[in-house]
Amino acid sequence: MGTKRGNLSIDSENIFPIIKKWVYSDHDIFMRELVSNGCDAITKLKKLDMMGEYEMPDDYKAKIQVIVNPEEKTLKFIDNGLGMTADEVEEYITQIAFSGATQFLEKYKDKTTEDEMIGHFGLGFYSSFMVADEVHIDTLSYQEGAAPVHWVSEGGTEYEMQEGSKTEVGTEITLFLNEDCLEFANEYRAREVLEKYCSFMPVEIFLSKANAEPEYETIDEDDILDTDEVVEHITEEPKEGEEGEPKKKAKIVKRPVSISDIHPLWAKSPSECTKEEYIDFYRKVFMDYKEPLFWIHLNMDYPFNLKGILYFPKINTEYDSIEGKIKLYNNQVFIADNIKEVIPEFLMVLKGVIDCPDLPLNVSRSALQNDGFVNKVADYISKKVADKLNGMFKTDKENYEKYWDDISPFIKFGCLKDEKFGEKVKDSILFKNLDHKYLTLEECIKANSKADEAAAEENTNTAEENADENTEANADEAKEENDAQEKKTDIFYVTDEQQQSQYINMFKEHGQDAILLTHNIDSAFITYLEQRNPELRFQRIDADVHDSLKDEVAEEEKETFKKTADDLVEIFRKELNNDKLEVKVEKLKDDNVASMAVLPEQSRRMEEMMKMYGMGGMDAGMFGSQATLILNANHPLVQFVVEHKRSKSVPIICKQLYDLAMLAHKPLSPEEMTAFVQRSNEIMMLLTK
Repeated sequence: MGTKRGNLSIDSENIFPIIKKWVYSDHDIFMRELVSNGCDAITKLKKLDMMGEYEMPDDYKAKIQVIVNPEEKTLKFIDNGLGMTADEVEEYITQIAFSGATQFLEKYKDKTTEDEMIGHFGLGFYSSFMVADEVHIDTLSYQEGAAPVHWVSEGGTEYEMQEGSKTEVGTEITLFLNEDCLEFANEYRAREVLEKYCSFMPVEIFLSKANAEPEYETIDEDDILDTDEVVEHITEEPKEGEEGEPKKKAKIVKRPVSISDIHPLWAKSPSECTKEEYIDFYRKVFMDYKEPLFWIHLNMDYPFNLKGILYFPKINTEYDSIEGKIKLYNNQVFIADNIKEVIPEFLMVLKGVIDCPDLPLNVSRSALQNDGFVNKVADYISKKVADKLNGMFKTDKENYEKYWDDISPFIKFGCLKDEKFGEKVKDSILFKNLDHKYLTLEECIKANSKADEAAAEENTNTAEENADENTEANADEAKEENDAQEKKTDIFYVTDEQQQSQYINMFKEHGQDAILLTHNIDSAFITYLEQRNPELRFQRIDADVHDSLKDEVAEEEKETFKKTADDLVEIFRKELNNDKLEVKVEKLKDDNVASMAVLPEQSRRMEEMMKMYGMGGMDAGMFGSQATLILNANHPLVQFVVEHKRSKSVPIICKQLYDLAMLAHKPLSPEEMTAFVQRSNEIMMLLTK
């Protein structure tokens, strides 16, 4: 064959519309493309062997070699696939409108089961010009009598082709790297890229450095393989004090280790995989040496082909600090991390791999084409996760509860983001109560309904006991108020066990319960639950004083009690220099509590929303979100204030009672805390006099 020169056939209608930089976002992706093409060529050759159109040698072993040469600034990719004739090089390389893989499948689609081709040779090949000034192809076709071909192109638009000297079937591509991309001739950098994109390709991949000094290893002589290059035979005598025969060893040239695991765990049937294999795979892929909580093995053949493993890592942190990683593969070729079209957003906190050969990728495989099929894949993944969680809840409740604190932010986020997911898992959502016992939402509703009924009955009985013949109307009014409250079931919750300990102790003492909601996402989640369950109302434990914590004021005491309450409001507003201060006087059952603070649920949520959107500097009072001071009329300190209005001790008692109430409600500001500490010291000094 004589030398042939020409220009590459590229026009706007070709499958490869833009050369070099515009197709691929990352330059290192050229390695994936060239290795994928080698895998493609090997897959095709195996198929021809299966169909009887080619007979492979008995010692054939599919492999791809990547050789770096920093001295010559080159990078080689060598495969032992089916190779190309001169006509095929002309068609697949110089006329890149054609796709070798597409034509191959079309030709043999009726003869055998269709295997997915990893890449389109011509298009993937041209990614090499992102990093190389000059590219050589040396190839020899499997076809009998085929002549080897040598093809050279500088810059990607002109080429020269002539007969080559290659003697083995397959293709060798040599890249002469440009000055900006010499990093890829470094063995460690090349290994990094290959491990990123090619760790699970279906053909073994070997990386080596040209002209490198050989490395050696010592093995038992019985383990020598035909392919091993033995350098020296060694007799190892037993150590002093040890018995036994001398051991026969051999020093051999170190065996190459494949970068690619050609049988990844996700490609196996779940029944074939052990717990240890799942954990080892997790640690290897994600470099996370903590054990995952549990995992889901996806294995689907119809209506689309999808396999994968999703791991639930230990994520006992606030939701906004959680970052997972789900790797997307296409026929064992790495595509990208966390592709949002395929992976539902709420699953991004997980770690895992998903392999879907049917995905409609664009030409660079870096993004998905718009396709309804992609939505079906995402829906399937979401459904399988929901099924796994529901299955654990029903059949492995003990472990499910053990995992709950770690996985609850993920599940709640899923409910907020995916309506179908939320509907599927709604009965498997748990809430931890004050005794750290796990309850479903239905169990929470029943427990709170019983408590509300008991409190309402107690208040009604108290009202009836204090009523005389002339107060039947008042009793009826109290009953109507109780009936109105029964229309909604209050579920009380705690966001900080330490901060809200005073309220928790009062609840426990009087048989009330609450649930713990300590994650950032819980605020949005309870709003979601209220919207879906109009009969529910979530209230933080310090949103109001529950009826079960209060004593009813006897009818004959009401007038006196009102006068006392009015006096206390006036005194506290004066001493605290706050005319707008909300003060309520109650007869609390707990005599140890002198004062407490409450903030209505909706006001507090508004305040939190303002902070979330950077409006914390605004006057919270304009929304009515000022805490109300509750004074216990049964407590001696409160009684002292109202009975000794002109005492010099009243101002300091009022301020201290206010700060104590606020401390149990929320942290004091730096200025408030300083004043509180100084005042506490003053009170202790008074005790010494």
